[in-house]
Amino acid sequence: MDAYIRAVAFLSRVAGLAAALLIGFAVLVICQMVVERYLLNMTTIWQIDVVTYCIVGATFIGSAYVLMTRGHVNVDVLPLYLGARARYWLALVTIIIGFAFVVVLFLLCTAYWYEAWSKNWHSDTVWRAPLWVPYFSMPIGLGLLVLQYAAELICLVTGRAPPFGLGEDRMPHA
Repeated sequence: MDAYIRAVAFLSRVAGLAAALLIGFAVLVICQMVVERYLLNMTTIWQIDVVTYCIVGATFIGSAYVLMTRGHVNVDVLPLYLGARARYWLALVTIIIGFAFVVVLFLLCTAYWYEAWSKNWHSDTVWRAPLWVPYFSMPIGLGLLVLQYAAELICLVTGRAPPFGLGEDRMPHA
């Protein structure tokens, strides 16, 4: 189990780095677009598509890293005031629901990506980018998110991590 958790953590970190690089690349493309359009008075063809695909891809690909680091928006008022047993069961139920949702989303998005690939879909813009390329971020990111949810579930059930990341040191004092 520890090897699986370490491997998934490594993959999530790599995905987080890839997401950050995609965002950085999107920023560079926007800068290039501004120079090309407003300083050189040229038309832009591919830049908007690339920026959109990079940001959306970063969202999907970086999702496992966000889950691993608990970087998502989290409302923890209820877990903070629950007892240890109730907090554990709440965490278990929420992880299972999240895991099930992501598995369904992964299956649907993989089918959508495959349809774009097999039917050779292209964007409706002048650039006519093949859509299977940016759509591939969906099954990759959601597949990594499925693996990370499984690791979170294992950590919770085996006691490797406290529910919601809340140890006794983060409990409110009376």
